[in-house]
Amino acid sequence: MIRLVGLRKVYGTTVAVDGLDLTIDAGQVFGFIGPNGAGKTTTIRMMMGLLAPTSGSVLLGGHDIARQPEAAKAITGYLADHPFLYDKLTGREFLRFVGGLYAVAGGELERRAAELLERLGLAERGDELTETYSHGMKQRLALATALLHRPRILFLAEPMVGLDPKGAVELRRLVGELSATGITIFLSTHSLGVAEALCDRIGILDHGRLVALGSLDELRRHAEPEPGRVPVDGSLESVFLTITGAA
Repeated sequence: MIRLVGLRKVYGTTVAVDGLDLTIDAGQVFGFIGPNGAGKTTTIRMMMGLLAPTSGSVLLGGHDIARQPEAAKAITGYLADHPFLYDKLTGREFLRFVGGLYAVAGGELERRAAELLERLGLAERGDELTETYSHGMKQRLALATALLHRPRILFLAEPMVGLDPKGAVELRRLVGELSATGITIFLSTHSLGVAEALCDRIGILDHGRLVALGSLDELRRHAEPEPGRVPVDGSLESVFLTITGAA
C-alpha cells in the first residue's frame, strides 16, 4: 500500500534522507521514529508530495506521488504535527470546505461531517468558530478532516500532542478500529510508548538512514547486546536508545 524506492533528499552537502527503501502493507500500523534531525519530517513531506525528492520515488496505493499526485492524494489522509485551520470558520464549515476539495458533497458530506464530529467529541462545538477551540480540539478537528473522504492511507504526525488523557485513549482506540478495516496508518511520533502500544512494525531512522525495521520482537533481537554492552530491558525506549547509540 505504501512503497518507498531509493528515496533521497539532499540539501547542498547535507544528506537529509539517504536512500530509503520501505514497503508497508494494507491495514498495517507502521511506526516511524528517530532522534530529532533524523529526517522524519523531510521523509513525510516527500511522501505527501509537499517536497520533491532529489531521487527515488513514493508510491501510495500504487500511485506515484510525483506522476499521479491527484490519484495518490485522493486515497490519502494527513494529520500534520501543526495543522492549519481557518479561525473564522466553524468546525462544521471547515469540514464542508475540506469536503469540497475531496469532491465529497451533498448529503454524504453532511452525514460524514456529523459522524466525525460525534466520534471525535466535537458535536456540541461543531457550530462554533475554530478560533475558540483548545489545541486538543483543533487537533481532533484536523483529524476529522483527514478522515472525511474515507482514505485508504492515513499519515499521522505526532497525533497525541495537545490531547488530554481521555482524547489520547480515544485516538488509540480509533487507530485500532481504522487498521482493522484495512486502512494503512503511518504514525510518526516521539512518544515511544504510543508506538510500542499501537504499531505492528516500526522503522527507526537515524541520520537519514533506516537503521532498524521490524516488529518490536525483531527490534529487540536487533538490539541484543554485544560483550561489554548494557543489556536492553525489552521496552521500545531501551531498544531505541541502544540502536541509535544514545544509551
